[in-house]
Amino acid sequence: MTAEDVPAGFERHFRTSPFTDPWEPLFSRRESRKVVIGVRLRKEHCNSRGLVHGGLIASLADNAMGLSAGEALKAEGRENLKGLVTVSLATDYMGGARIGSWLDVDTHFVKTGGSLCFTDCLVHADGEPVARASASFKILK
Repeated sequence: MTAEDVPAGFERHFRTSPFTDPWEPLFSRRESRKVVIGVRLRKEHCNSRGLVHGGLIASLADNAMGLSAGEALKAEGRENLKGLVTVSLATDYMGGARIGSWLDVDTHFVKTGGSLCFTDCLVHADGEPVARASASFKILK
């Protein structure tokens, strides 16, 4: 993958996991109170019809929203936490994406509470919306 394949502002994703290793390379962009995750879709991301798999979308949305909730908590000075775990995740699919598309997950809402965070995101493929998701996360203290 060349630098031309990745939109400006994105760098190699700073967080790795055995779960997401098969999808690498993943990219991310940190902004105020959020992390945007992106990937250039390949065969490994798709179902047998060549469309991005819904499980990939849901997993990346969960990841981006959880990291965004963490960034929001840090911005509020709440850094001495043990992390976040997903309590609920809902995903609505609105379209499809094919191999070669740039997929990005952009969290546009984070509400932090005392023990829970609530988030919403939009998933785009080449700028077109393909899914939306919402999640709540338990704050581990």
